[in-house]
Amino acid sequence: MSTPPNPRDLLAITATGEDQVGLVQRFTSRIVDSGCNIEESRMALLGGHFALIMLVSGRWDALTKLEDRLASVGAELGLTIVQKRTRDLDRKHALVPYSINVVAMDHPGIVHNLANFFAQRDINIEELATDTYPAPHTGTPMFSVNMTVGIPGDTHIPTLRGDFLDYCDSLNLDAIFEPARA
Repeated sequence: MSTPPNPRDLLAITATGEDQVGLVQRFTSRIVDSGCNIEESRMALLGGHFALIMLVSGRWDALTKLEDRLASVGAELGLTIVQKRTRDLDRKHALVPYSINVVAMDHPGIVHNLANFFAQRDINIEELATDTYPAPHTGTPMFSVNMTVGIPGDTHIPTLRGDFLDYCDSLNLDAIFEPARA
């Protein structure tokens, strides 16, 4: 009987602070110096603030070294840092990734309505990004949402797609619903 592989130890890190040139380089150098590796990350400039979410891997001693240093790194770089040990995601059922793109005139509640649609169907939003911009020619405030959802493999996709597009039409949202590209 074979032994299942040990789950990897990972460290989830979030950091926010005033934006500065070279901040990513200075922060990531601390990760490399600790002997850890960045597995996944999302970084964005939001207003004048820099925000990052990162998943870091490494041997247990390297992760411990990094954890011990993060408070002083945060103070040095002017970042508020939150860290949490985690493990690889263990999915019980296969999920099919789909990409959702929505554009509409900006108004409150768009993200909430989209999240509600998927939550009511037990579909997880795995990634979400939003943006506002002026419409060409008119300058009307526009809002865009790009998300990836994980749809359970036993879901009838054509029905879900139709229900989603009808829902978006009822809210005056232009939407695209298609398989996510790797």
